[in-house]
Amino acid sequence: MKTIQLRDETYRMLSKLKEIKKARSFDEIVFELLIKELGVETEMFGVDRGKIRPFSPEDRMEDREW
Repeated sequence: MKTIQLRDETYRMLSKLKEIKKARSFDEIVFELLIKELGVETEMFGVDRGKIRPFSPEDRMEDREW
């Protein structure tokens, strides 16, 4: 968990948005705003979870026979 400092006005606006969106937490609101602003699809997060494995010695290009 992290703590961030906000001006009172920013906190009030964030609280109002949380109420309007019926969000469970400020984190949910901030995350939604960041996704929208950065233009990133939420489906991209965790898409490769469980599929990626560490590199092995066989993965090294200089060790491959061509």
